[in-house]
Amino acid sequence: MKFGHFDDNAREYVITNPKTPYPWINYLGNEDFFSLISNTAGGYTFYKDAKFRRLTRYRYNNVPVDNGGKYFYINDGGDVWSPGWKPVKADLDKYECAHGMSYTRVTGERNGVEAEVTYFIPLKTWAEVQKVKLKNTSSETKKLKFFSWAEWCLWNAEDDMQNLQRNFSTGEVEVEDSVIYHKTEFKERRNHYAFYSVNAPIQGFDTDRDVWKGLYNDFDRPDAVFEGKPRNSEAHGWSPCASHYIEVELAPGEEKELVFVLGYIEVDKDNKWESKNIINKNPAKELIARFDTVEKVDAELAKLADYWTDLLSTYSVDSGDDKLDRMVNIWNQYQCMVTFNMSRSASFFETGIGRGMGFRDSSQDLIGFVHQVPARARERIIDIASTQFEDGSAYHQYQPLTKRGNHTLGGGFNDDPLWLILSTTDYIKESGDFGILDVQVPYDNDESKATSHFEHLKRSFYFTVNNLGPHGLPLIGRADWNDCLNLNCFSEDPNESFQTTGNKKGFTAESLMIAGSFVLYGKEFIKLCKVIGNEEDAAEAQKHVDAMIEAVKKDGWDGEWYLRAYDYYGKKIGSKENEEGKIFIESQGFCGMAGIGLEEGMVHKSMASVKEHLDCEYGIVLQQPAFTKYYIEYGEISTYPAGYKENAGIFCHNNPWITIAETLIGNGDRAFDTYRKIAPAYLEDISDLHKVEPYAYCQMVAGKDAFKPGEGKNSWLTGTASWNFVAITQYILGVKPDYQGLAVDPCIPKDWKGYTVSRKFRGATYEIVVKNPNNVSKGVASITVDGVAIEGNVIPAQTEGSNVKVVVTLG
Repeated sequence: MKFGHFDDNAREYVITNPKTPYPWINYLGNEDFFSLISNTAGGYTFYKDAKFRRLTRYRYNNVPVDNGGKYFYINDGGDVWSPGWKPVKADLDKYECAHGMSYTRVTGERNGVEAEVTYFIPLKTWAEVQKVKLKNTSSETKKLKFFSWAEWCLWNAEDDMQNLQRNFSTGEVEVEDSVIYHKTEFKERRNHYAFYSVNAPIQGFDTDRDVWKGLYNDFDRPDAVFEGKPRNSEAHGWSPCASHYIEVELAPGEEKELVFVLGYIEVDKDNKWESKNIINKNPAKELIARFDTVEKVDAELAKLADYWTDLLSTYSVDSGDDKLDRMVNIWNQYQCMVTFNMSRSASFFETGIGRGMGFRDSSQDLIGFVHQVPARARERIIDIASTQFEDGSAYHQYQPLTKRGNHTLGGGFNDDPLWLILSTTDYIKESGDFGILDVQVPYDNDESKATSHFEHLKRSFYFTVNNLGPHGLPLIGRADWNDCLNLNCFSEDPNESFQTTGNKKGFTAESLMIAGSFVLYGKEFIKLCKVIGNEEDAAEAQKHVDAMIEAVKKDGWDGEWYLRAYDYYGKKIGSKENEEGKIFIESQGFCGMAGIGLEEGMVHKSMASVKEHLDCEYGIVLQQPAFTKYYIEYGEISTYPAGYKENAGIFCHNNPWITIAETLIGNGDRAFDTYRKIAPAYLEDISDLHKVEPYAYCQMVAGKDAFKPGEGKNSWLTGTASWNFVAITQYILGVKPDYQGLAVDPCIPKDWKGYTVSRKFRGATYEIVVKNPNNVSKGVASITVDGVAIEGNVIPAQTEGSNVKVVVTLG
């Protein structure tokens, strides 16, 4: 069943039932300052780093789910309710939540009062703005008691939940006029504080959570709200909060608007104080003044809308399929921005506490984002490369606040280095900026060890060359892309981390997934070397790529599909010889995309095996048969129940690898079928089963062996978004950046008659009309550019500012 609908013109998903199967969220903010907000106004806010600069508190895995957020309460003559239904959960005469591009609008109506709250983070601003509109729709005058609510987090989200014996004594606030300031730890080692303001006089406030709500009440029944009497409490330790109390009188038909600002301020450490123990509020007041009228707020909302109109105009398609068009034109690109900003660090499944930005993750996220803001992609590539070690390996993650490697997790994930080649070559193809190769980039953030970025790519390539196992295949290290295939762990201690524990020396376990990746991105490295005139490095690298291809053909092929790995003992994984886990998706995807054994029919056989063994109604499962017992030599993958996560779940991140491999062998019908099965817009009708948002990809869908096949989990922060955007736009629709221009090579279902793609590329706009008069899947018969036929299928980069008409005929 559905819980709302898409509004494509407004670029919104409109939720009309607050009781969604799981909280359906949105992300606010596009650069340094972010908020997560659910359809009932739950969520949290942070500056750059969800662990170390958390402004508001959030309790994961709570009962009830999604408790705590940025709430508003209305006491209408003793009748108390909230515009977003929660937390009070009083029945509403009307409810609507519209999640749009970096904003969310929640509307509730009850007993003749309509309350609309628009949440957004203005561009280049360290603050969340909340515009509240109250309207009297009745025929009687309304005297409302209106309360805001936010609960401060004591900055470090991990310590905030653990070190209670200290934290219950540290909370500090100030209240001045209509602004509540949170200054916990400011006098010690911090030069930042937060504030929550409203652009109207207040009749009261509260900053002590338990005094405001009553110690034994939940957020749905705070004493101050239900009694209509703020306590004017000032927090001294315990749990500081921010609640404004405003009395609002509305004549029949009258409406009034309020502007709340939840902000973050950093001050120079020598200019922290206004007077003794009184914080320097001048920067906060300047920020608040930017949004002190509704007109100023509406102007910022308009700027935000223009920003997204511009971003989304870079690539758009008119296919005649509403679901496809809304995915490509709106939601997939939107999610690519979110995953670029967050990596895997902060969602309603990722707490923002345990991990930072992933080396592998962020490199892949770039490929779906680079067309939107190439300059930001360039900066991120340099940040990623700066966490690399001198031997070409890398920290697996780094913290966004410091941009330094995460020492707790360390490195040893042997697929990591190769992803840097992918992100860099994709960036150069999009931007034409070869200058990035000359940038001096440090190793482990040590500027004294800096080399050119090209040298970083070279060391990424040769890290694999220098870490081969007995079959000439890449050593897996702690893990490859599949973090749960832990072939050197051998753990019997439930308190050990599978990913960071290596109880065996890792010099024998090999990965076919990395082998395919090495061939695929090794070819990209060779191509880049040739383009910049470095024939010597190209020739040397070609020898290693050729050797890897032969190693895969000799020892990585199982007759009908590619093996997955060799374990610590040199035994095959992903083979007919295995009792369980006979075939895996990752090696089929990567060896297929790399074209290993294409001439011998290996890719065709591999794809047929995927269809036969791994495909199901809801997507392609990770492996089959599912594991039913713990294999100590395999690690975490065999710990999950059958059909979930890496144990035969549908890991959506790797499904598009199969989609792309299918396009390379010309199977357009199959390619689109694999794309459609996991695309959120096509799943809206089964939202009650799928559970997660029908506008965002999730990491995992329960596979055919699961208790509830088709149920989704871990939405938003997954490489699925970028890979699916690349798969549909570059391989199915077939418009792909290259060093010299735009390559056009579609692979579509045979019954498609055609479509139109608008693509901005290096300052020019290309209107590309694809025609399919002969009902083929693949093959370009002709291309004309502004009426002139060209040779080949690469449209040369056109003059900046030009509008180019391209007609592509398949045949």
